[in-house]
Amino acid sequence: MIRMIALGSDHGGFALKQDIMKWLDAHGYEYKDYGCYDESSCDYPEYARKVADAILGGECDRGILICGTGIGISIAANRIPGIRAGLCTDCFMAEATRLHNDANILALGGRVVGPGLAEKIVETFLTTPFSGDERHSRRIRKIEG
Repeated sequence: MIRMIALGSDHGGFALKQDIMKWLDAHGYEYKDYGCYDESSCDYPEYARKVADAILGGECDRGILICGTGIGISIAANRIPGIRAGLCTDCFMAEATRLHNDANILALGGRVVGPGLAEKIVETFLTTPFSGDERHSRRIRKIEG
């Protein structure tokens, strides 16, 4: 069960983050917003780090990160040991990254996916469990080093 979700974005993902927070509120999910808090230019690695730290520190169970494309913020998050961020542009990717990779962060592109699709991707990411399959667990262990 997901207790708390960590949210973070840069200016390029700010608007979509606002839409996702409304969806999370409507569906009863608890979350913490680690910024940014407006559309002023800012640096996505700072928010990737804040969300990753919240997950690694046990404050939050999963995270959602958003920048313009989702690429930069997912790269920044994946540089942090213990984080597995999946950049998803559709529901199949969101399901697969949970089932196969046990991803703990969903990355989205605020200039790539609209709010309706993003909400479905978020729902899939939050409701899909890790398969627990040994071959996937073995691969995750290899990623973790």
